[in-house]
Amino acid sequence: MDKSFYTIFKTFFKVGTLLLGGGYVILPLLQAELVDKKGWIDSDGLCEYYALGQSVPGIIAANMSIFVGYKLKGQIGALAAVLGIVTPAFLAIILVASILEEIVHLSFIQSIFWGVGIGVILLVYLATKEMWTRSIVDKFTCIIFFAAFILSSCFKVSPALIIILSIAAGIIYKKQVSAQTQSVEECEK
Repeated sequence: MDKSFYTIFKTFFKVGTLLLGGGYVILPLLQAELVDKKGWIDSDGLCEYYALGQSVPGIIAANMSIFVGYKLKGQIGALAAVLGIVTPAFLAIILVASILEEIVHLSFIQSIFWGVGIGVILLVYLATKEMWTRSIVDKFTCIIFFAAFILSSCFKVSPALIIILSIAAGIIYKKQVSAQTQSVEECEK
């Protein structure tokens, strides 16, 4: 499949045109374009880039497009992807800003925003479903998920603190599993 500057730009421009609601809705859109249609990347790689995109400062969609574009064609691919993903939003902001005051109170426009809101909810659900199947893989990850959910929803703990605690728990858990595996291997020798 062609991975030229123009093709990468066009693909990410298409995704950027459909991207409403922020970074969480980008996963199903990129899954359809990059994995299913073009075969440029696999689902696991896409989820890893999504996690990386959330981990670094900035807009998730732009971060993720940079990672994927770089994988496809290096620096020129990263440039094509990020330009493609941000250009539709930039053009829309310029267009909407010039006419916003005139149209925001029209009932037709309010209906459009309502419909877009429903679409965004569906895309967030699809992203959550995709991440769930790739992230919750055993009892430990399930416990971490529910602990993070309870800490954030019931106790209003800072998301940054939850991430740090989850990382620490993961490191401790992996060290224990590694130590147990080594001791079992030593006993078998």
